[in-house]
This record gives sequence, C-alpha cells and structure tokens, in this order.
Amino acid sequence: MASPMSLTFDNREDLLSAYLRHWNTLRIALKRRTGSHELAEDALQETWLRLAALKETPDTVRDSQAFILRIAGNIAIDLLRKENRHSSRCISDDDLMQAIADSRPSPETCVIDRDRLRCLVIALSQLPSKPRTALLLSRCDGLSYAMIADRLKVSESMVAKYLAQALRHCRDHFRALD
Repeated sequence: MASPMSLTFDNREDLLSAYLRHWNTLRIALKRRTGSHELAEDALQETWLRLAALKETPDTVRDSQAFILRIAGNIAIDLLRKENRHSSRCISDDDLMQAIADSRPSPETCVIDRDRLRCLVIALSQLPSKPRTALLLSRCDGLSYAMIADRLKVSESMVAKYLAQALRHCRDHFRALD
C-alpha cells in the first residue's frame, strides 16, 4: 500500500488522463486568465510537465479537474508576471522602428517633388519678368510688398497685382496638368 503522501502510479495516470479529458476546458480558462493564446499554450505545456513529474501529492485530491486547474492557474500567473517584467524592460518593435526610421523622403516622394518643381519652373518661365520677380521675392526671399515695390520701381498695389497674376498663372498651369 502506498504511503499517505505518495502519488501512486495509478493516481498520476488518473491526473494525466483527467488533464487530457479536460484539455479544451483548461485551454479556454487559461486563455481567458492570461488574455493570450501563446501564454495559455505555454501554461498548458508546463502543466503537463508538472503533472508528469509529480512524485508526491496529498491523497486528498477529490476533484482532479480542480487540482489541475489550480496548478495551471498558478503557472499562468507566473508566466504573466514573467511576461510583464520582460515587457517593462523591453523596447517595443514600434519604438525601435521609430528610433531607426529614416527621416528622408521616400524615392517616390522625391520623384513626385522633382516633377512638381519642374512644372513650377515651366510655369514661372512663362510669366512676364515683373510678376515672376515679384513672386520670387515674396515667396523665396520673404520680402514685404514695400521692399518689392522699391526693387521693381512700382507701387505696392502694383506688387499685389503682379503677385495675384503670378499665383493665378501657376494655379492654372498646375490645373491644366491634372
């Protein structure tokens, strides 16, 4: 007869058999507890290994399913704690990708921008000299209407007309391309 604290071969086989019978229910419970399919699967494997390695257990186990669920639940909690400790120390893939991301524009963006610049150069070349100069002094050099008027030897209202003419021409040029 086996001692009160030893698990006989039949009892261990009974536990392993109960594990297999209740495997699906156990898997669902572990997935719900961990919130992760992978952690639930890991807990299931570890539970099997622990049950197979049992040498001693109280012979007062009345409900093998509850006993197995308790072991699996404890394993799942341990795995969750380990995962949380690991996650808190690790850099996520998104953070890593942001850290090494290249801030340069993509080749497609470069091609599109070059094409737009080429179109702008063509549109500007079609403008008369004073409207083109007024637009470039305003947009590229950041000069005020008064400064542009002084350089072109015209009034500020004429600068406004030149800018309106140049912008209208560029807008119409780009619309014609689309």
